[in-house]
Amino acid sequence: MKSKIFICLIFIITISMVVNTASATMNVIVITDPTGQDPNGAAAGSQSWQKNMFQSTFLLSKNHNFAVLSGGEGNETPRLGAIVTALNSLENGATAAQAATTANGFSGIRIMVGGPTIGAAVGGYFDVYVVVVDANNTITITPYKNGLAVLPPGSRGAIIHLLNTPGNPQYGTADAVRLQTAELMGKMIRDGYPATDVVAAAFQNVAVNAGEKHGGGALNLASGITTGDMFTPTELNETGFSMDQNYSKVCPEDGWSISFPEADNYETCPLDGTPLKTLSATEALNNAITVTGNTTSVSSYGSDAPGISDTTQEIVDASVKKHGFSAIEIAKDINSAISSGLLVGVNDVEASDININQKQNAVGVYFKPLGNNRSSPPWNLPISSSILDILGNIQTAIGLILVILVLFRSTLISSFLKKK
Repeated sequence: MKSKIFICLIFIITISMVVNTASATMNVIVITDPTGQDPNGAAAGSQSWQKNMFQSTFLLSKNHNFAVLSGGEGNETPRLGAIVTALNSLENGATAAQAATTANGFSGIRIMVGGPTIGAAVGGYFDVYVVVVDANNTITITPYKNGLAVLPPGSRGAIIHLLNTPGNPQYGTADAVRLQTAELMGKMIRDGYPATDVVAAAFQNVAVNAGEKHGGGALNLASGITTGDMFTPTELNETGFSMDQNYSKVCPEDGWSISFPEADNYETCPLDGTPLKTLSATEALNNAITVTGNTTSVSSYGSDAPGISDTTQEIVDASVKKHGFSAIEIAKDINSAISSGLLVGVNDVEASDININQKQNAVGVYFKPLGNNRSSPPWNLPISSSILDILGNIQTAIGLILVILVLFRSTLISSFLKKK
């Protein structure tokens, strides 16, 4: 786990050297099951009006089920220092409050941390509401500004930070929407909604009413699932996906999906003709981080190309629903997606490239990236390449003969008539 966190930190450092890294203006952590038993009982996320909202706006430890979300007005160097310090604290057994407090040693920085059983806390420079829902379902919402704010371990509740980014057309709405979102989350927690649903609702409310709407992304702290690159910008110095927009159309039967704007060209599934369902960005976010009884956890290896992880998840989900945990069928469905262009930049897979752990509903897919900048693997034709080379040479020779006939047709015709 430490090596993975180290890789993430290297990524953050690299980005900070070439662009002005963004700090999230909305950070949220929700805990609905402080025992850690509910696979959807703790979730978190970040979004902002700002550019460069890459996945580094949160760091997740799948082994220890905690997350670190960063932000603030300070520059990149103290932010990195605060992240590293908080991570080291949590790795060494610190409480959420202890880890968050370390942000107070860095000018202008905010660190929010949390997990299912450790509670949540925010330290540094912030404007937050802490929501607590007690055993009698009484909702308490308390404002805090700077220093330290804590959702104690064993509590159901949430913490939300929200400010407006300069330049946001809805600048000035943050104070009202922060309270509005805290009240919404408190009611949903009281009414028994899982943390993943609550986080998705918070994203929607903030995106629409405060304009801090660009992904960013979210994660399931209890189950170690994230939205990955679904909503983050594909280019540096760009904004992420607008979370108040429709994200994709999906086939309810086989899981086939296509994102907007290409989705405008489809009304039915090209595989079976089923009418497609339109998903908003926050619905897609919720689906991505929510574990259901028939959810399959899919891990992709060998390629970091955008879209590979998300598309593979959908393909494997649909394959398992149809055929069960069959490596042969999963490989067939993945290769079909490669052939149709849904998966780009990877080679065909074989059953041996599919690792299945049926007890945990988990599937690992090992891809081999294509070389020479190819987008799709070569065709597997029933003819050897040497025969194709010969046919190509014959075609070239015929072409040359035709060129000669065209160039010298008058000479050849005159010569023929003379002989006649």
